[in-house]
Amino acid sequence: MKNLKKIAREIQKRDNFWLISHAIPDGDSIGSLLALGQALTAMGKKTGMVLKDPVPHIYNYLRGSEQVLSPDQVNGELSQVIFLDCADRERAGEEVLKLIAPDCFSINIDHHESNTCFADLNCIQPRAAATGEIIYQLLKVLDIKIEPAMANALYAAIIQDTGSFQHNNTTPATFRIAADLLECGADLELTKIKLFESKKREEICLLGHALNGIQFSPDGKLAWMSISFEDAKRLGVIDLHPEGIINHTLKVEGVEVGLLFREIRPKEIKVGFRSKGAFDVSRMAALYEGGGHRQAAGAQVNGDLEACIENVVQTVRDVIT
Repeated sequence: MKNLKKIAREIQKRDNFWLISHAIPDGDSIGSLLALGQALTAMGKKTGMVLKDPVPHIYNYLRGSEQVLSPDQVNGELSQVIFLDCADRERAGEEVLKLIAPDCFSINIDHHESNTCFADLNCIQPRAAATGEIIYQLLKVLDIKIEPAMANALYAAIIQDTGSFQHNNTTPATFRIAADLLECGADLELTKIKLFESKKREEICLLGHALNGIQFSPDGKLAWMSISFEDAKRLGVIDLHPEGIINHTLKVEGVEVGLLFREIRPKEIKVGFRSKGAFDVSRMAALYEGGGHRQAAGAQVNGDLEACIENVVQTVRDVIT
C-alpha cells in the first residue's frame, strides 16, 4: 500500500501518461489497461494506450478497447509510462520499447513474483490474483469512483487470471473485490457471454485440432498439445490469440502439468505451461527465459517445432518424475 500511495502522488502531480502492457495481451493486461485509462481520463489526464499486439475480439465489449493503439499509430516519444502486468520491461515488445524516451519516467504495476522492478516506481504484489486487483486498490487510493465500465474491465481482468475463481491464486480478498465490482455495476451476464460464449468458429475448430493431437507421458502426469504455423494458416487462425485451449490438458485425470506449443510465426514458438499446483511451472518456464506464476507460465522458443516439443517435454518430465 505504501508504494501505491507514492504512485498515486506521482499520478496526481503529472498531466499525461502512456499505458503499456505485455505482448499477446490477455484479460488481465487489457482489463487493467482500460480501467486505469478511464480513471486517468476522469482525472483530467491526457492518456494514451499502446500494445504491441491487437486486442483480442472477445474484449471488444470493454469500453475504450477501440482506443488502444498499435506502435505504428503513435507519434513522438513516450515520456511518462505506466507498465501494467509486465514481469520485465521486454515483455512490452521491442516495437513499443522503441517509442519510449531515454529520460522517460516510468511506473511498474504487476503481480508476477519474478518481476524485475525495472521502473522508477514499482508496485509488485505477488499475492494479488491479478494486476486488476492492484489497479482496483490504486483507484481506491486515488478516490476514483468506479463506474460500470471500469468495473467491467477489472472484473474481466480478475475472471481471466483466476480461471473464473478456480485457480488457487484466488483469495478472500479476490472475492471481496469481485463483489464490490458487481455492486459498482460490472455486468455478470455480459461478461459471461462475451468471454465464454462468443468464440469464433475458427477457434472451435482450432480447439478440436489441438485436442485431436493431445499426447501424454507414459506415467500420465504430463499432457501436451501443439499447433504449427501451417495448421493455424490452414484453419484461418494466424491472427487469433486463443485463450483457454491449454486448460483442457488439466481436465484429464492424473495430469499434473499441461503444455501448449503454438508456432505463432515460422520457427517462433510460444510455449504455455499450466499446473494443478503440485509443480511450479514458472520455474520450468524460466529455463527457457520465460516466467509467470506457479500454476500458469509461458516462454518463447525459436527453432524447429518438433525439436522444441521434444526438448521441453523431456525437461518437464525430468522435473515431475
